[in-house]
Amino acid sequence: MRLSKRGEYGLRAMIQLAHPAADGSLRVMQIGEICELEKMPVKYLEQILLTLKNSGLLQSKRGVTGGYYLAKPAEGIMLGQIVRILDGPLAPIRCVSQMAYEPCGCPDEKSCGLRMVMGDVRNAIAGILDNTSLADVSARSRAALKES
Repeated sequence: MRLSKRGEYGLRAMIQLAHPAADGSLRVMQIGEICELEKMPVKYLEQILLTLKNSGLLQSKRGVTGGYYLAKPAEGIMLGQIVRILDGPLAPIRCVSQMAYEPCGCPDEKSCGLRMVMGDVRNAIAGILDNTSLADVSARSRAALKES
């Protein structure tokens, strides 16, 4: 698996939105604000956030105080969900994918060493991303800021 710019920008934006507002409430941010903080192109992030909104992870609010916000608590949004929405399956090769399985060209899938190792890689990546929430990353990021 290789994280694309689309996946990276989407994750970074979602992590920004996961940080609680100063008063502890839900954080609503405009695209320009996210782009300024994260040094991303506005037009590209607009497309990414629209995809995340259409998938149910974000909601938006119009008006002067409007912007994007998380559709559910940060504890309930796992990094694996975001990556799959933006970049597709986590598997490095299709024959080990749980979402987009395709047979490979090897003579015996059951004894293919490459498939076994790539299955381990896929499981390790999924194990981390599917068990790490936006809240986890936000807390980790805020703790690192306090230390520096």
